[in-house]
Amino acid sequence: MKPLDVITIGRASVDLYGSQVGGRLEDMGSFQKYVGGSPCNMAAGAARLGLKSALITRVGDEHMGRFIREELAREGVDVRGVVTDPARLTALVLLGIRDDQSFPLIFYRENCADMALCEDDIDSALLGEARAVVATGTHLSHPRTAAAVLKALNLARAAGARTALDIDYRPNLWGLAGHGAGEERYIGSPAVTAALQGHLHLFDLIVGTEEEFHIAGGSTDTLAALAAVRARTAATLVCKRGPMGAVAFAGPIPASLDAGESGSGFAIEVFNVLGAGDGFMAGLLRGWLDDAPWPVALEYANACGALAVSRHGCTPSYPSMEELRFFLARGVVTPALRHDRALEQIHWSTNRHRDWPVLRAFAFDHRAQMETMAGATPERIGTFKRLCLEAAVAVAAGRPGHGILCDGRLGRQALHAAAGSGLWIGRPAEWPGSRPLELEPELGPDLGGLMEWPLDHVVKVLCFAHPDDPEPLRLAQEASLLRLFHAARRHRLEFLLEIISSRAGPVDETTAAGLIRRFYAIGICPDWWKLEPFATDAAWAGACAAIREGDAHVRGVLVLGLDAPEEALADALRLAARHDLVKGFAVGRTIFAEAARRWLAGEIGDAEAVADMAARYDRLCRIWDAARSEWEQAA
Repeated sequence: MKPLDVITIGRASVDLYGSQVGGRLEDMGSFQKYVGGSPCNMAAGAARLGLKSALITRVGDEHMGRFIREELAREGVDVRGVVTDPARLTALVLLGIRDDQSFPLIFYRENCADMALCEDDIDSALLGEARAVVATGTHLSHPRTAAAVLKALNLARAAGARTALDIDYRPNLWGLAGHGAGEERYIGSPAVTAALQGHLHLFDLIVGTEEEFHIAGGSTDTLAALAAVRARTAATLVCKRGPMGAVAFAGPIPASLDAGESGSGFAIEVFNVLGAGDGFMAGLLRGWLDDAPWPVALEYANACGALAVSRHGCTPSYPSMEELRFFLARGVVTPALRHDRALEQIHWSTNRHRDWPVLRAFAFDHRAQMETMAGATPERIGTFKRLCLEAAVAVAAGRPGHGILCDGRLGRQALHAAAGSGLWIGRPAEWPGSRPLELEPELGPDLGGLMEWPLDHVVKVLCFAHPDDPEPLRLAQEASLLRLFHAARRHRLEFLLEIISSRAGPVDETTAAGLIRRFYAIGICPDWWKLEPFATDAAWAGACAAIREGDAHVRGVLVLGLDAPEEALADALRLAARHDLVKGFAVGRTIFAEAARRWLAGEIGDAEAVADMAARYDRLCRIWDAARSEWEQAA
């Protein structure tokens, strides 16, 4: 069995998608940044569907090149074939959604990195690992890149791999249209037709729209163009027909397109066609490499295309395999798929980056508790939080499974310093101690302040909630939580909900489970929960069962500390570790309180404070790891 299912080769760019919909590209006020370029999109889409994919391309030796490499790796794409070009910039594309028929885009590709791909960049060992190699038409437009693609195809064929071509015809990338005509999909050209036809015999599968087969076949009559392509290759030809689905021709071209093999289509609202073909190709590759019948493979492809045209962006819109199965089994509920709550929740929760099977977080997001300490000023607290970060980094030592909770008001310097550290980063949104819940003023009345948060920051909110809360209080708190949850999703931020009930009323083994079910019922699906350390196994079992009922794909639960003595907290962690949904802890004052008091009073210096906190944090990490290991061995 080969270690890679598919390698794509060709374009790699950063897509800047206009955030506003329905206006001109000239009038866009803000943009969302995604990876782009057909081979990038296909590799990421295939990885989301469970295929082991890799990409061969070039990127610049700068921030955007690193973004592509890192984002693809987060998507699960093998980036060994991504070459860094020190002399050229990464390609850039600006895109907009004008309406359901118009999608203006501008390619910034003058002497870009991916067009410098050459034969020396093609690694025969990497090609030998793949079951299939997919090329796209753009890289057949230049002698240097064409030579690289042909070398890859020949190596793949010699190693017994399948080969596929996505025609991906962009006239202005072949020099046939101006910079302002990026949206143009067809301009006839005998030279382009000849260039494509010279390579068609190298492929086992060729995919394109009717217009793309027109250029490959040299005729604007689709059947005639398909016949001309068939005369040069025995490949299966898959012709995409927009809302009419797609058809596959494994043999002679019939007298009607409807006579080809087809898969189920989907009647949905078109929101954004850009990148839909790459999503279609990812689904097709999954079926093709599974040796599924063409109607099944085409159903996969049509479904992936339907999901892609329903959302903003290219790669971010593609489904996971679990999402695809859910969609195929349940069908279309609302044609505007991006408004389908159940589908969007599965899309979000099954496509998150990076797994956290264990998470032990040092929480120093406390504000009011520090502000009341002797010697505290905003500046001194900010400096102390930098020391807290030093302690966390020292314990983590570059290893996964560690994190911090830090605020942006008093701990801004620590938050900035934590960027790129590899730590999980949670950030509070609530005003300390508020009940009913109030949010930090820095978020703004419309919560637009979340736009300033880095995408790897998790929105954490603490709510003092109890089942016996008076209805006005309960409804007010729930309204604030819903606003914050939806704002977090809108800004592509994960959400952690912390519940403390014991300080709002008497609790028993069912209190937390009841509240958890209530929050799910009103439409809040946290990525993370942060819960009090329960006293009984039954309380943990009930809470975890309620969470699994609400969201099968939740990240997990963290145990909070409530300023408990270390020995008592250790006992609580040992109990929680018996439940696999609990991933670790987020503890603060048990770690920092003594050091903070003494440092702010001038009794100890920086190094001693860091050492004390690091030792306490490390002990809790070891206690958790030992407890989880003991439970796993017993299980």
